[in-house]
Amino acid sequence: MQEFKAEEILEGLRNRNTEILDFIYDKYFYQIKVFINQNNGTEEDAKDIYQDAILIIYQKIRQNNLTLKCSFNTYLYSVCRLLWLKQLEKRKLKQVFLEESGKFIDLNEDILSIDERNERYKLYQDHFQKLSYNCQKILELFLARIQLKEIAYLLGLKSDLYVKKRKHQCKEKLIASIKNDPRFKEITN
Repeated sequence: MQEFKAEEILEGLRNRNTEILDFIYDKYFYQIKVFINQNNGTEEDAKDIYQDAILIIYQKIRQNNLTLKCSFNTYLYSVCRLLWLKQLEKRKLKQVFLEESGKFIDLNEDILSIDERNERYKLYQDHFQKLSYNCQKILELFLARIQLKEIAYLLGLKSDLYVKKRKHQCKEKLIASIKNDPRFKEITN
């Protein structure tokens, strides 16, 4: 299989070159399919997302609105990832506005760091929500830099020493929960 540089791929997409389209599909579709399959999707979902991403990239190229600051593979993956996350939100019956659909395409930051940050935050949020109400409040107030004595007063707890002990327990519980999640290993590798 002939290899193409990012510039050749962009030019090929601009000109609707079928050789380039075939190359992109053969070279990059599999990783998109794996990502979507691992995140509650089907092969059909992967094909739809992949097509949408190629269309978006094509539109950006045609508008002279695409400058790659990463590999084409990374950019394509990032667009597919954002489209899939948006689709997952939609499937959870969260309201999605079509006007907002273009916002995630404008990738001005390093794509991989955005991806990593989002995954870590989602993992943290998932496990934070599983903590008891008191644990959540203690950690929230502590992170807001509220004094231990004040936290004890606000939550009706015995003393600041008790709050300190509970904060430590809650934090340890949260950390253990996150580390036991299979996604943690994926994120940290």
